Amino acid sequence: MSVTQQEEIRNTQQYELPVKKENRSNGYDIYPTHNIGAGLIFEGYESLARELANSSHVKIDGYVGVLFEDLKQQLDSAFEKIDIRPKWVNVKDAMFPEEEINDKVGPFLGGDDPVFGKLTCLELIDFFNSDQLKTLASENTVEPIIFYGVGASLIPVDGVNVYFEISKSEIQFRSRAGSVLNLGSSKPADPKVMYKRFYFVDWVVLNKHKERVKNEIDLLVDGQRSQNITWIKGNEWRKTLAKIVEEPIRVRPWFEPGAWGGTWIKDKIEGLEQDVVNYAWSFELIVPENGVIIESSGLMLEYSFDFLMFMAGQKILGTDYEEYGFEFPIRFDFLDTFDGGNLSIQCHPQLDYMKKNFGENITQEETYYILDCQNDAKVYLGFQEGVTPAAFQEALENSQKNKETIKIEEYVQVFDAQKHGLYLIPPGTIHGSGTDNLVLEISSTPYIYTFKMYDWLRLDLDGNPRPLNIERGMDNLDFERSGASVKDELISKPYLLDQTENWELYHLPTHEKHLYDVHRYVVNSEVTINTEGKAHVLSLVEGGQIRVTTKNNSMIFKYAETFVIPAAANQYVIENLSQTPVLVVKAFIK
Repeated sequence: MSVTQQEEIRNTQQYELPVKKENRSNGYDIYPTHNIGAGLIFEGYESLARELANSSHVKIDGYVGVLFEDLKQQLDSAFEKIDIRPKWVNVKDAMFPEEEINDKVGPFLGGDDPVFGKLTCLELIDFFNSDQLKTLASENTVEPIIFYGVGASLIPVDGVNVYFEISKSEIQFRSRAGSVLNLGSSKPADPKVMYKRFYFVDWVVLNKHKERVKNEIDLLVDGQRSQNITWIKGNEWRKTLAKIVEEPIRVRPWFEPGAWGGTWIKDKIEGLEQDVVNYAWSFELIVPENGVIIESSGLMLEYSFDFLMFMAGQKILGTDYEEYGFEFPIRFDFLDTFDGGNLSIQCHPQLDYMKKNFGENITQEETYYILDCQNDAKVYLGFQEGVTPAAFQEALENSQKNKETIKIEEYVQVFDAQKHGLYLIPPGTIHGSGTDNLVLEISSTPYIYTFKMYDWLRLDLDGNPRPLNIERGMDNLDFERSGASVKDELISKPYLLDQTENWELYHLPTHEKHLYDVHRYVVNSEVTINTEGKAHVLSLVEGGQIRVTTKNNSMIFKYAETFVIPAAANQYVIENLSQTPVLVVKAFIK
């Protein structure tokens, strides 16, 4: 496939996931895989056609963003080579009219708000006319029938269930190219508008559907590549899932440029496209948008972390499953401002506000762990003593109206960024990272609810003003987080919990409003850790590499890589493979 053809389908400088696992350097791996044994993953439409050759009824379902007409063309060509000419039935024909669907989803899209909506309570069946689904099911022909499109599993007929998966990053790249649609839409919209609908409607609806069909999938297909696929038989896939959730898990990270982005990721992580303006984010473990890559005989197949939660959430979360269910509650990501710009001055919603306005069960409770910094980097955190809501709001609104800069340090405190320091950002705290930091953001999982209040009069990468959320921010700010109490209460004070000649364990206390806590291990040789019935999220924040061993598997992790130890692993060993002591950060639910 030519570069031009790829650009028509996707708008990004990031590479597609390769079909085959390549030998990489000893550094950070941008395509981490879980080896599931030989001969279990297959490549190409021709092999899929042969697998389906004797099926009279096939239902090809999948996630929004899959190019169903393209896969129909590819699979049809493969069928012709084995003299099969199936009848294709598009389940989109059973959807309600677009106007009716728009009326249903409208209440969840936040009106004119450019960023925020409310998580939908709709189900996939709400987009379809049940009588029309039955009519499609009554199609009668001597040729094989293939029902295809989002929701094909809803067709009330027995048949082989094929599910086409796609990564959330690829959906966004395609939406920016206008090559994909929102659920029930007839034409693409602005990518930001599409993303809001993906987040608050499409992904919610389709994740519920995924959970319902997870045990009915006969063939799972990775459909994110423009011209090729990999696939696995459903029973084999489910067996691998059962094994993976008792081992170390590393998801596939993905990387995005941004208005304030820096150079650390670009310089330190091999294999990324270099012809980019910067990298601002690395989604190390933001599981609503990350996938897991399995590998067999060199072939790679990615599926969403959601499937792991649907299949074995209790094994992953252990005692916390009762409270969080399918929602994995902790995230890790990088914010790169090396040689870049300051983040916006911002805050995140209080829990009651989050539930009422956005329909989320938990709110965005952040900490900044400074993995690296340079050039007297700073962290903005908490208010100066005596700052009043009225004065702060007036300054923000005047800046927005008159396009005037603010001496933000007159309102917000500024601290030196300390490498390996932990800065606490409970909901409602004014904050932001300064330039020249590589922040490991340790947080509860919600990740889009940032109320930007001052953004340095900066434009986005498209040359447009970045939307501010002054009113929402003022509704959530805690002005008591000010003065001397900020240093005392919002900068973590590590202390030694335990030690042996092989390791030291430090507690980095979080705020009372954080649902998670943070430990840091200094490992000289090795340390054995018990999960105590909880999931652990870890990152190697200093040192070359470590080996992590559970009862059934052993994996090597490199500097800056993040991984999960499921509760069901019970116990694991971290072995230092470097010449000097390594530092490993661990987050877990309190």
